[in-house]
Amino acid sequence: MVHPAPPIHHLPGLSPTHAEALARLGLTTTEHLYRYGQTPATQHKLAAALQVPLRYVSKWLILAELARIPGVGCEFSGLLLHVGIVSTAQLAESSPQRLHAQIKRLHVKTIQRADLCPTLDQVCLWIQQARALQTSQIRQSQMP
Repeated sequence: MVHPAPPIHHLPGLSPTHAEALARLGLTTTEHLYRYGQTPATQHKLAAALQVPLRYVSKWLILAELARIPGVGCEFSGLLLHVGIVSTAQLAESSPQRLHAQIKRLHVKTIQRADLCPTLDQVCLWIQQARALQTSQIRQSQMP
């Protein structure tokens, strides 16, 4: 089942001003941003158009890629980035137990509430969905 791409303004860490500027460029969903930013040339072009450092665009692209995973979406993409996950491929290769422990440590440290931390089952689902997305992308790239 394909889930709809979240609107660009749901991307964590993206200011309303930047979300509006992206929308004016036709990038209204996280999927639009992800697809547009696939090459260094388009990333530089986007940074220049928005008059922001390239590192902002790089961060937004990582968040948009992680948001493609249905269980992650915009809700948890920032959390994954903060624990060092920077791609779907990296998430697909992660150990569920190790990743969950990292997330729990971050949650306790920053939010000080372990009860709000995603469960191990959620983390396992994210990894399964990342693997499925990777497999789907490989199949699409092999099509004539």
